[in-house]
Amino acid sequence: MANNNGVFSDLFNAVGTPIQNVADFAGDTVGSLFSVAQSCTNLCATILTNTVNTSTQIIQGVSDALTRAIAPKQ
Repeated sequence: MANNNGVFSDLFNAVGTPIQNVADFAGDTVGSLFSVAQSCTNLCATILTNTVNTSTQIIQGVSDALTRAIAPKQ
């Protein structure tokens, strides 16, 4: 009986390896896209937080100025 493992092994290596490489590349790409999305999310959250903090400080400053302006002079 002939041993056909070599033929199937060669066929698998010829077809399987490029397919595995494509799958690995796709997985790496998805991982990279997720990483970029996570970085953008973190950046947007930081910008939003800083904007809210700045707005709060501006409102507090205006409120303090109005309070001083309308307070009776002593």
